[in-house]
Amino acid sequence: MPLFSSAALRSSVVSRLRAAGCVFAEDEARILLTAATTTAELATMVRTRAEGRPLEHVVGWAEFAGLRIAVDPGVFVPRRRSEFLAASAAARLTGRPGELVVDLCCGSGALGAAVAATAGHPVELYAADLDPVAVRCARRNLAGTGARVFRGDLFAALPDELRGRVDVLIANVPYVPTGDIELLPPEARLHEARPALDGGADGLDVLRRVAAEAPRWLAAGGALLFETSERQSADALAVARAAGLTADARREEELDATVVVARRG
Repeated sequence: MPLFSSAALRSSVVSRLRAAGCVFAEDEARILLTAATTTAELATMVRTRAEGRPLEHVVGWAEFAGLRIAVDPGVFVPRRRSEFLAASAAARLTGRPGELVVDLCCGSGALGAAVAATAGHPVELYAADLDPVAVRCARRNLAGTGARVFRGDLFAALPDELRGRVDVLIANVPYVPTGDIELLPPEARLHEARPALDGGADGLDVLRRVAAEAPRWLAAGGALLFETSERQSADALAVARAAGLTADARREEELDATVVVARRG
């Protein structure tokens, strides 16, 4: 019999999580009961989650695009809506072996891992982030892909020999306006690194930097893909087009996800 198969124990965990305001208490209880190996560890996990720490930080991983992604405390938790960005990036691949993919602002490396897993052929994968904790996570999550993971500020982290060769550039840049940070759920606001969230006054500061440099890194016909909010999409498209890229926005209602695909001619 599994260690935590008791219906009474499961009900107790669900009740504790509901009392703490966890909307998906039943699903979270299932994950906690599966992740814990001792009653003491379970008690600690339940208490920590009830105190507001993200579930993914409590158990040390997140489910993303069918993968289990390691997520250390403080690291940006990959959102389910970003699965649309990963799928859109994978759809840009043509099947040519060795296509070059870059996951910029990679965080845990979830997007690069998802693209590598679904590509159906070998890709040359690079990833970069400014946060050293996120970089350590990404190296673990991308270990089986042959990816090279760098720490640094946007394109400055990448080898110069990639200039003009990138077929798919994924940049899940922070896009929350600074003034809206305090409106985020406490799981994000208090427990994720602020640079992974804060996109500046209008939420587009980091995107402007990425878009301005992207044409020098993309191969002919290559594309920059990034996530934005529906209300920011028109301004985000304008940023990409001002950089000389041909851009359009795509929407996935079920995931509440908006992705911009910006192509170099």
